[in-house]
Amino acid sequence: MSAGNFVSKKLNVLVYSDNGTTVDSVRHCLYTLRRLLAPTYAVIPVTADMLINEPWAPSCALLVIPGGADRGYCASLNGAGNRRIAQFVRRGGAYLGFCAGGYYGSRRCEFAVGDPGMEVVGDRELGFFPGVCRGPAFEGFVYNSEAGARAAKVQVAREALEGAGEGGDAAPDKFRVYYNGGGVFVDAPRYADQGIQVLASYDREDKQLDVDAGEGAAAVIYCKIGEGAAILTGPHPEFAAINLNKAAGGPEYAEIVERLAADDGARTAFLKACLVKLGLQVSQGTETVPSLSCLHLSSAEPEYTRSLTASLDALITREDGGQSYLKDDNDTFLVRRVGAGALQMQDLKEALPKESTIKEQSEMSIDYNAIVKRLLIHEAEIPPSKITPSWNHHAFYSHLKHYQSLSKEAAVDFGRYLLYGEVVTSTNTLLEKNTKLLGHLPTGFTAVATVQIAGRGRGSNVWVSPAGALMFSTVIRHPVEKMQTAPVVFIQYLAAMAVVSGIKSYDQGYEDVPVKMKWPNDVYAMDPAQPEKKQYTKICGVLVNSHFSSKEYVSVVGIGLNATNASPTTSLNAVLERFAPAAAKAHPLTMEKLLARILTVFEELYLRFRRTGFDRHFEEMYYANWLHMDQNVTLEQEGGVRARIKGITRDYGLLLAEELGSDDRRTGRVWQLQSDSNSFDFFKGLLRRKV
Repeated sequence: MSAGNFVSKKLNVLVYSDNGTTVDSVRHCLYTLRRLLAPTYAVIPVTADMLINEPWAPSCALLVIPGGADRGYCASLNGAGNRRIAQFVRRGGAYLGFCAGGYYGSRRCEFAVGDPGMEVVGDRELGFFPGVCRGPAFEGFVYNSEAGARAAKVQVAREALEGAGEGGDAAPDKFRVYYNGGGVFVDAPRYADQGIQVLASYDREDKQLDVDAGEGAAAVIYCKIGEGAAILTGPHPEFAAINLNKAAGGPEYAEIVERLAADDGARTAFLKACLVKLGLQVSQGTETVPSLSCLHLSSAEPEYTRSLTASLDALITREDGGQSYLKDDNDTFLVRRVGAGALQMQDLKEALPKESTIKEQSEMSIDYNAIVKRLLIHEAEIPPSKITPSWNHHAFYSHLKHYQSLSKEAAVDFGRYLLYGEVVTSTNTLLEKNTKLLGHLPTGFTAVATVQIAGRGRGSNVWVSPAGALMFSTVIRHPVEKMQTAPVVFIQYLAAMAVVSGIKSYDQGYEDVPVKMKWPNDVYAMDPAQPEKKQYTKICGVLVNSHFSSKEYVSVVGIGLNATNASPTTSLNAVLERFAPAAAKAHPLTMEKLLARILTVFEELYLRFRRTGFDRHFEEMYYANWLHMDQNVTLEQEGGVRARIKGITRDYGLLLAEELGSDDRRTGRVWQLQSDSNSFDFFKGLLRRKV
């Protein structure tokens, strides 16, 4: 199977948050872009090292450089970093530079010329705008201060935004936008023949510029670069007035914030139009992050719940007022036990999902870990659907019992206990980061959520996971004495195998659904949008975090599967409708049934693995649904050696790659590569070292 048989969805919006940026600028970027682009894109902060060393370009829809001081950007990204950014844009990518990011994207920066304390003058490597960005456009700027802030009035070039969707149509001729130290793009109209368009200009009738702008007074420009494009700004259209503290300056600053608030709708519309012009899909409204909901702990058999509660009693403290708390390393839980028929109106009121969202004033900088989580323990009966309308506990436990009855391995533990929340931070965080709680949870304990607002991925990736994705985490306690015959590293492989096998055995007609595994543990499906090309696209990821003790490894296996939602990537539902329409109609996909099936398959695989290790039977199962056999790749960390993938080792799950000579014949040398230190960018046929 060649690398051309795979497709990479551009689902990530990367916000540079390293040397040179200010904390506030990054926060404003994340806050605004997540609201305008969710759920289609994951808006993720990235470091300079990641931009230089990670294979980020294939899945990136937009790279954002926020405000700060661009000399820091130069120090970290000049050379290799900028070459990768420029190549990304030329090959069809998009770049958005706010304020300092606008200076940085120009051929030359001239900032505070003649001021010995602040002058920054010099050429810049990216050069998306072939001229000079000169500033500050308005005097008074002071680093780390609101002294130079103003509500600058800009005039929109509506003709340049025609066809830019809802934002372009709604943007007025003029509006006020937050400004603090940004530049003007000198003589921008003169570069029209080089693909430069002025999107907005400073309104000189409102305030004359304090630097020479040449022809025009360009505040926001669009630059066509090869197959891609860049938008550079002098002001900050990503700054929402609601996140500005009126008390941060004098009385004039409070007035500035009020003026910005009055034009906030126009600011949002203009920024939407800019994003659409860069080729992104924007939300019809402005997305907000929902409030955390109540957590519900239950079991198919009430006596199991009571037994677990008794175990947790040692962790629970009772404070004045009779409230019970479980205070752990990462989270604090307000615990309430619910007996048979004992769900009172107050319990119901607190347990029901809230329609309101977190107050906007504090949301940008909210510490979700500091919020006390409400935990209802259902000791006598399963939670009724009226308090968990997005999750049917009765259906889940019914499907679980059915699949367990079919199990050849006597699966009974995975899913026996369920912790459900409609809106949670992250199922992995709730289990793995709270070590006191984790110490009392049995193998198979599972947490599941409808929405995650701080979902965890590899590295520092954090994002909002929308409804329609099946997101769950399961605890596995793996004995140390099994490490020689059944190494814990294989749990990630078992998890991916469980997802694929769980889908294929979900019901009659699902057997041939085209889903496969990417090394080491992602799940891909054939893209239903282009079936004739037989391209595969990611629909599921697995994240395993393990703690070691003297007797066991405690692993929290997090799985996120795009099941029914159309964004941010292809859903399993879309795959079924295209490739197994009869089965999808006869046996429609439900979250409760899908989770029950994956958990029972996972337990069957794990029980067999504990007995036999990753034997030849497992090997054959893995390869039957694997994407990589005989794929030719380049080993970047080995100096660009060409190799052919031949499988994984049965002892520690290392990737086997046979070295190839210039004629693609085997040289006899075999490489064994670890998944923890190498990443497989098979869209380009690359194996590269992680950083």
